[in-house]
Amino acid sequence: MLLKILAGLLVAAVMAILLDLYNTAEVPKQHQRWQSQFPAPGAEAFNVFWVVQVTDLHISKFLHPERASDFEKFCMESIDFIKPSLILVTGDLTDSKTKDKLGSDQFEMEWQMYQTILKKSKAMEKWKWLDIRGNHDSFNIPDLQSFRNYYRKYSALRKEGSFHYIHRTPFGNYSFICVDATLTPGPKRPFNFFGILNKRQMDELSLLEKESQHSNQSVWFGHYPTSTIMSSSPGIRAVMSSATAYLCGHLHTLGGILPTIYSRHSQGTLELELGDWMDNRRYRILAFDHDLLSFADVKYDEWPVVLITNPKSALYRSSAHEPLGRMKYSTHIRILAFSRFPITSVDVELDGVFSERAVHVSGPLYVLKWNPSNYSTGLHRIEALVQDASGKINTRSHMFTLDDNVSLSFDFLSSLILLSDLYIMGQVFFVLMVVVQVGVLVAFRYLRKPALKRNPGFVSLTFFSFHVMSKTNCVYYPLLLLSLYTAVGPWFVGEIIDGHVGACFAFGVIVNGQYFQGSVTYFVGVLQLAFFNLPLMAYLCWCLLLRCQGHSFCSHVRSGRRLSSVPIHIFMFLLLIWQVFSCYFLLQTYGILSFFLSPMRTWLVLMTLFLTQRTWTLGSSELKIYIVEMKTCRSS
Repeated sequence: MLLKILAGLLVAAVMAILLDLYNTAEVPKQHQRWQSQFPAPGAEAFNVFWVVQVTDLHISKFLHPERASDFEKFCMESIDFIKPSLILVTGDLTDSKTKDKLGSDQFEMEWQMYQTILKKSKAMEKWKWLDIRGNHDSFNIPDLQSFRNYYRKYSALRKEGSFHYIHRTPFGNYSFICVDATLTPGPKRPFNFFGILNKRQMDELSLLEKESQHSNQSVWFGHYPTSTIMSSSPGIRAVMSSATAYLCGHLHTLGGILPTIYSRHSQGTLELELGDWMDNRRYRILAFDHDLLSFADVKYDEWPVVLITNPKSALYRSSAHEPLGRMKYSTHIRILAFSRFPITSVDVELDGVFSERAVHVSGPLYVLKWNPSNYSTGLHRIEALVQDASGKINTRSHMFTLDDNVSLSFDFLSSLILLSDLYIMGQVFFVLMVVVQVGVLVAFRYLRKPALKRNPGFVSLTFFSFHVMSKTNCVYYPLLLLSLYTAVGPWFVGEIIDGHVGACFAFGVIVNGQYFQGSVTYFVGVLQLAFFNLPLMAYLCWCLLLRCQGHSFCSHVRSGRRLSSVPIHIFMFLLLIWQVFSCYFLLQTYGILSFFLSPMRTWLVLMTLFLTQRTWTLGSSELKIYIVEMKTCRSS
């Protein structure tokens, strides 16, 4: 029954994800802020402003000093050429990892390095600088008043919690709402990889959302993608449904697998994860031109930077949040071009045909007269080729449409990562794996023993070995206990925050009087099950099968079969080494107490050695019935 319930939950979760992924129909906005198709984009340098976002700086005192030096140059030079109205730094300002990269702590020197950059570049004097916390900025912090909370001392904003900033312009107000989902207290890594928003925090965000209803547009921003935020009902995506976009970081392009991770919520809000500064030196320029949102993710020190704001990309259209009809009534193509050197030319192609050279208006704005009615149906392609005085050339292109019936879909993997609730997926997979392991053990314990025929095949021998294992008490009960303990018992007890002893379970972490719901713990549990618990069970089954065939460990090693079995022994040995390393990780990260009070790490290594030794030294009397059956099968 439990398995059926879990299967139903998994199917429901998958269906919900698929609905989000393929729901390209745009939901009408409940609180429409505008109805007029005017003012439409024209030739004037009006009704446009732009913002810079950068994320995951990871300034470190131990590694890669060029991160800080490049960021200093970025603040002192690049931003001066871009001249944004606002700077958003969306978390992980410092690295907060020890030199060996295993432990985590707050290092004052890293924060001082960050503040020095801000002061030398006069960033806080020149620009509105909103730098918020990420999970690395809250590692090993028992409370916000702690002396280790250097964010309060060295950041530009020095403001924890969610907040609402209103950018005021002659043509309207624009809301920027911060979502602070960092954990308080802040555990050491990796147990704050997921963010949490409790009911009080969600109520605060709901109030901020209501305040933003009078703005032309609203943009939400935070460190965590919504898929890595655990929030109370109605959920973070529902609360931010009036936003045009949500800007975040945290995922670091998934190690280069996905350089861009974008998608759209079912309510129409874009979710735009930005690649990190740490390794990829990425930053984003985001512009509102006549309330139409456009953006470009670019790499540091690559010039010129080009952003086409009208007509905007068809992929990022949202009729629920933007006055898309303004493009139909626009008189000019509009392009923002930035460079360290003067721009010498901005050439435009429409559907592969050279149009004309755009004309400079002021600042970075270039315009070119066009007739939108020539592109009123279907998809079309626009490309801007920009050259500066240094001879550098850069191009930017995208597909656009003025047809309300045309829409484009986002990459499946990006949408899966951003639109699913990853902690629920982790929980479902973890529970299913535990149920499978327990189910196999119990089922073979009480099922009728399969009869072996002459020359049994792989499947018959596998079923036979599982049956032997389940009937061998000295192996069955420890494995059953291991499976159940993985699900319900504390994995370790140690200093999850320095000076504060806590306990880690699959279903969450308890520390400093706080309970944090299970999230990354489920993924750790899935890895533990997939790469140790289940292989250990399979390995012991294989060893028991060899014992039933009359092999002792020594005779097995001396026999001619040893070459074919060597990879199996090596594989299990490597998994055991991984388990031993995880014990070392505990010692380095959570202290000596966690090393000794770790049933799922240190104790399990000892248990594995005991079970392996016990399996190979079982007396013939304990396996007599199975040995006889194997001999009978061979001789028949």
